[in-house]
Formats: sequence, structure tokens, C-alpha cells
Amino acid sequence: MAMSDEGKAARSRQALLAAQAPELATAIDGWLARLAHERRLSPKTLDAYARDLTLVLNRLALHLGRRPALADLAALAPADVRAILASRRADGVAPRTLVRLMAAARSFGRHLEREGLGKVGALAAVRAPKVKPSLPKPVSVADAKALADPATRAGEDRAPWVLARDAAVIALLYGCGLRISEALGLTRAMMPAPGAGDQITVTGKGNKTRMVPLLLPVSQAVADYAALCPYVLEPDKALFRGARGGPLSARIVQLAVERMRGALGLPDSATPHALRHSFATHLLARGGEMRAIQELLGHASLSTTQVYTAVDSTRLMEAYRAAHPRA
Repeated sequence: MAMSDEGKAARSRQALLAAQAPELATAIDGWLARLAHERRLSPKTLDAYARDLTLVLNRLALHLGRRPALADLAALAPADVRAILASRRADGVAPRTLVRLMAAARSFGRHLEREGLGKVGALAAVRAPKVKPSLPKPVSVADAKALADPATRAGEDRAPWVLARDAAVIALLYGCGLRISEALGLTRAMMPAPGAGDQITVTGKGNKTRMVPLLLPVSQAVADYAALCPYVLEPDKALFRGARGGPLSARIVQLAVERMRGALGLPDSATPHALRHSFATHLLARGGEMRAIQELLGHASLSTTQVYTAVDSTRLMEAYRAAHPRA
């Protein structure tokens, strides 16, 4: 029986904690429990926090020559933190990853202080590396439609139900602006038959739910897959199934998009998540209201959604430079 994502994440966290000094492992476990309770983070996000903090602690162990203890964290100097960052940078770690590692370490430091386990002042005294903001890279309307069309992969030696399944997932990403985890988290009961409903409820980051419109072509794509699927799709079980009948893995969808990327001549930036970017960018380009797009994407902050205004402005300027005779 396949282990759930939550079970895999829990096992991964247990392995990470087992490598730490007992008192430090207990503190990390309490920190993760606090994050889960106060911020309602998903098991995968908690697993990512645990991994990031472990990377910092492992590098600190190399710096100290032994496994760190709570007292070692309190005794850290800014120079020690800079040395850890410099060593990770020398390993080729990108600035964005360093920022993420620092964020995890600082969050853990705040937890230690709240619990009276010590203050790690050195973390606050060192600036995180500067990260050049990157804009989302959407695909064109035509390319998005081609990615969601089973006919694009007609030459592949794959079962028709598999092609229909992948097309249905991609249709949800572009047609509803879903994250891939949100699409794969749908059950059969959540998806109305074509014409029987015009919206679905999805669970996003932090277990927050939201309503998103369901276009008829999208619900039809899902219905086509369901009709071909060789497995019984129970109402309360995963809608999208893998080759052996278990829940579909996100990696399988990513590989399907990679194959189509080559066939369509698309850049490496054309990923499943780029279809969510395309959903937002195309809505904005056609007069979509920013607050409405924020709600559709499930962004907690409007500033997160506003990045798409920069994307749209960039594309307008590119079109201007390419077409205007005096540009």
C-alpha cells in the first residue's frame, strides 16, 4: 500500500531529527508542531522547513567539528553565521536558497526564545543575501491550449486513459489556476459532471479552501479521463490515478509536460506551475481585476499577485520594441 504524502513527510522529519542531539531534536519537534498549529502548514511545507534547518545545523556541525547543542546556538557569533553562509555559497548554493535557509534558522531561533531555551542573536545580526526578483514565465494562450490537448501526444506509445488523465490535470492548472498539489488533491466527489456545476472547492496552502470557477472544457476533460480510467474512482478517493491505481504523483505530470515541451519547442520554463502563471497573466491581460485574481489564485497577500502586473508590463514593452518602427 502506497504511503501518503503526510506519512512520507513525517518519516522524513523523523530521520532528520534522529541525526540531531536529543535536546536539539526535542526543540525542533516543538518548533514544527508550533508551525503546524499556528500557521496551518502542510506536511510537505513542514518537511521543507525541517530539511532547511537541518542543512544549516549540518553545516554548523562541520564548522564546530561536532554535533551542535542548544548552547552552541546561543553562543553563535555573527562571524560564525557568515562563515556558514560563505561555505554554502562556495558549494554553489543559489542566493534564493540561502535566503530560505536563513528564514528557517531565524524562525527556529524565535521559537527557542519564546520557549526560554536561549536567544540566537547572531541570526538577526546577519543580513540574508540579496535576491534578484524573478518574474513568472507564462506560456502563450496557444501553447497552454496545446499542452492541455491529448492530441499533442497522439504519437506516444501510452494508453489513451493516461493521455486523457494528464490532459485533464493540465486543463485544471491552466483553466482554474490550480497548483499541481491542489489538482492532485481533488477527489471524485469534488468534481461535478459537465454542465452540473460551474465551480469547485480546492484546498491550498495552509489548508485554506477557496472556490474557483470551473469552465465546461475543463470539466469535460476530466469527464473524458474518468470515462477511460480503468480503475474505480471512489467518491472520497483521489480523482487522478497512477499506472498502478494509486494517487497520481506530481512528478508524472511534470515528465508529461517535459515531453510535450520538446514536441512544441517550448523553453524549460514551460512547467506545470507556469500554467498557473499563465492563468493569472492571461486574465490580467484581458482586463481581470487584481483582487479577483488574488482570490482565484488563493494568495494571502495582494502583493504576491501584483507581480503579474510587472509580467504584463514587460510583455507589452517587448511587443512595443518588436513592432514599433521607431523602437
